Amino acid sequence: MEFEFYSQTDTGRVRTNNEDSIALEEPCALAVLADGMGGYAAGEVASGMACEFIRAELGRWLSEAAANASDTDVKRAMDICVDNANRAIFSAANSNPTYAGMGTTLVMGVFRSGRLLMGHIGDSRGYRWRAGQLQQITKDHSLLQEQIDAGMLTPEQALYSANKNLVTRALGVEDLALLETHLHEVQSGDIYLMCSDGLSDMLRDPQIADVMSAHTSLADMGGALVAAANEAGGRDNIAVVLVRAQGVAEPVPRSWWPFKRLGGLG
Repeated sequence: MEFEFYSQTDTGRVRTNNEDSIALEEPCALAVLADGMGGYAAGEVASGMACEFIRAELGRWLSEAAANASDTDVKRAMDICVDNANRAIFSAANSNPTYAGMGTTLVMGVFRSGRLLMGHIGDSRGYRWRAGQLQQITKDHSLLQEQIDAGMLTPEQALYSANKNLVTRALGVEDLALLETHLHEVQSGDIYLMCSDGLSDMLRDPQIADVMSAHTSLADMGGALVAAANEAGGRDNIAVVLVRAQGVAEPVPRSWWPFKRLGGLG
């Protein structure tokens, strides 16, 4: 199975700097996206550190070990690399007053033949486009999502909440960060979208689906998603990664770790 990658970031129409970062390591089928937070340029620093640290460290491990590694091995490598990135960002934030309080959300994917290991922290999201249907396959770590889960708000009411940007997990703000990771079955023709909230806050899922359905090339699709988010207001930086799977998957080795066949929200 082969994977085609496309990525794009945009400052948006309101912000003057871009705190979103993307890193791809295509030979290892690794994609990383981060949305930074913090004063001055600290958000840019945090997201850039996260992406480059994980790309370099996990990319090196994947290039050396992935051929013989189980999915459980890859998950553990993801956890270790994210923990190391978290400690580096946390240390920088505590040693330099300019970076005090900085942190970043994170969504990352390791694509293997027939499956995807997707991990995330915060409200940067992962979606799957399959057979004309769009499905969110990550669940936001946010106050808003907790209120929805508790029945305090409906998803419709949440669209107009003032608490949209309050995340309950972030990378670099504490000495420990928990990466939530799920294993997903990948089919030929699937397109996976990873994005910052600069896209998902501007466009509802049906609008994202409409844009994706109108294009076949990943470059056109990604450009159209960014343009649509800007047309809707562009109130934040926008980051988009698209990955298309093609070909026949190799047989999946036996593992105790189950697939999340229905979207991986559990």
